Amino acid sequence: MTSSMRGPVAAEQIPAFTQQDLRDRFLVEDLLVPGAVRAIPTHYDRVVAVGAVPTDAPLALEAIPEIRSEFFLEHREIGIVNVGAAGTITADGVEYEMLPEAVLYLGRGTHEVTFASVDATDPAAFYGFSAPAHTSFPNTLGTPDDGTIRELGDQETANRRTLRQVIHENGIRSCQVVMGVTRLHPGSMWNTMPAHTHERRTEFYLYFDVAEDARVLHLMGEPTETRHIVAADRDLIMSPSWSIHSGVATKAYAFVWAMAGENQSFDDMDHVQVTEMV
Repeated sequence: MTSSMRGPVAAEQIPAFTQQDLRDRFLVEDLLVPGAVRAIPTHYDRVVAVGAVPTDAPLALEAIPEIRSEFFLEHREIGIVNVGAAGTITADGVEYEMLPEAVLYLGRGTHEVTFASVDATDPAAFYGFSAPAHTSFPNTLGTPDDGTIRELGDQETANRRTLRQVIHENGIRSCQVVMGVTRLHPGSMWNTMPAHTHERRTEFYLYFDVAEDARVLHLMGEPTETRHIVAADRDLIMSPSWSIHSGVATKAYAFVWAMAGENQSFDDMDHVQVTEMV
């Protein structure tokens, strides 16, 4: 299991950044690597992103030096989404069936976690979003049909989308992680528009089901200093609390959104109208 720390970036640094600087600091292109577990610890609310793609053998979630723990979830919790084919996660001897887009919450104190695929030639792809936890909640599986469904947007503005809240204050309970999946309807390409910030929380987007010949233009930065990052399938983009997070693609797609920070109120956001953005 490998790890690589991402340090913080201040909003004032962005005007001087090149496109490569933005990609190096906010984009993770190789989180989901066949046959490996990768961890990206960050200084953004101490969030750690995890990717695991088991093939011919199970993979273990192990502690990394940056969190100084005996085992990974000693002082943490994690939400995990399967963005690949069918697989399983075994947590302290309990096996959870992870169909595509299933979401599993594992609470603080869960000791042993392993990932496996049903078919090594068509593997599962597990994306995890972990944050520090100061209390424990039960390990809980959310099937692809579970969660609070919110239909958002309009076809006329090309942002018709189905948002599924799974780990949140009125769903699967957690200490601070909030997580769900949004899928754009055919013919819609804009996500999270109007855009917003939330100074109280960090948010990560993992884009998936992006066609091989398609790309997502992810918008970031302060509302008056917007920039973009071009993202492909299974790319992860990290959004600090000061940054907007929105995007448009050349074809419909899906993404996992996950947050951690000051509170768990999904609607605690500061909207930015497109007419206010520069």
